[in-house]
Amino acid sequence: MHDFTRRSLLQGGTALAAAGALTGPALFDFARAWAQASPWKAEPGAKLTVMRWKRFVPAEDEAFNAMVAAFKAATGTEMNVFSESFEDVQPKASVAANTGSGIDLAWGLHTLPQLFPTKVLKMNDVADYLGKKYGGWTDAAQKTCMLGNDWLGIPVATIGGAFTYRKSATDKAGFKEFPKDFPGFLELCKALKANNTPAGFALGHATGDANGWLHWVLWGHNAWTVDKDDKVIINSPETMKALEYCKALSETFIPGAASWNDSSNNKAFLAGELYCTANGISIYVAAKDDPSKKELAEDTYHALAPIGPIGKPTELQLASPILAFNFTKYPNAAKAFIAFMLEKENFDKWLSGARGYLTHTLNAYDSSPVWTADPKNEPYSHCSKRALPASGIGKVGEKAATAIADFIVVDMFANYCTGAKDAKSAMAEAERQLKRIYR
Repeated sequence: MHDFTRRSLLQGGTALAAAGALTGPALFDFARAWAQASPWKAEPGAKLTVMRWKRFVPAEDEAFNAMVAAFKAATGTEMNVFSESFEDVQPKASVAANTGSGIDLAWGLHTLPQLFPTKVLKMNDVADYLGKKYGGWTDAAQKTCMLGNDWLGIPVATIGGAFTYRKSATDKAGFKEFPKDFPGFLELCKALKANNTPAGFALGHATGDANGWLHWVLWGHNAWTVDKDDKVIINSPETMKALEYCKALSETFIPGAASWNDSSNNKAFLAGELYCTANGISIYVAAKDDPSKKELAEDTYHALAPIGPIGKPTELQLASPILAFNFTKYPNAAKAFIAFMLEKENFDKWLSGARGYLTHTLNAYDSSPVWTADPKNEPYSHCSKRALPASGIGKVGEKAATAIADFIVVDMFANYCTGAKDAKSAMAEAERQLKRIYR
């Protein structure tokens, strides 16, 4: 757990300045002026405990920590921040929600606020303030955090996923350009395997990676867990086609993908064992920062996800919303901190610190300098706008959030691709699980 002081902010300025962030006294002065004008005044003696996911890009974490320290110094709010792995954020948020203690704010993944609709502090005023000031919210981000007319959280960013590949390998496979459709992508993966430069995608309980690419396959075939009225429709000819396509893809994968978590493909790619995967920009950033991987970094490129038979983007991007629990003793401080995070003086520089790992959900940040700082960052700028909510075409809410958290779609594909079940049995099992949720 980190306890933030102004001195730590000033001492931490060097790395952030290199990332283009407002640092040291300048950041403190902005924070103090902002706090004086803010619609939300932190309560005297306010103390906030904040849980966030563990960072994958060090400069993002440093920028976040500097922002937290500035907020503390400007408002007098005691800030305690701790990090958890992707897989542990939701279970620990659930414990806090059930016990009514331990955490004031949780910065999590997917549709986390929808899991606790009666336990969160409504954020309508914060969402309205930020949306009006910064050009409105992207569609999927807004749907992810809203229940009816209420905002259950604020969609801070998307941890954007794109296809990461070694250009030398795709060139050798006969693809001078990355495929733009499902058939072309399957042919690429077959050619990569034949050249002993395989692709690989998580089939294990990887909260971000597995949910992301497998929903892309499902939705790309116009197959859905539920329809617009939340009727379960997973058992369909379209789902069967998605399963068959995924099975063919999986036969080209590097061994071990069935048990991968969210860091497994990063490690395999950086080790030179993996040549195509879906991931955030963190693989490329890690390669750029390692002098011994200079050639790998130069050979690493990014592409938008190919389009399936449905004919339009069908991406489940990793939403990263923040919520405040309604049992917090300091609701004004909580709202002030969330609004402070997304002000231009903070957020534009935070995006630069994240180096493409975070994609904005407020439209005004389309022109953020991070997207032109390196041409290889550019595909990630589109992630929030190309995304569908985690519910697909269904209703966003607690049920859709539960289906994601329970890995129902992931397990359906994994069961068939690994041979644990035949296609009909895998579909039927997913259907049973979904009907228990959507009853």
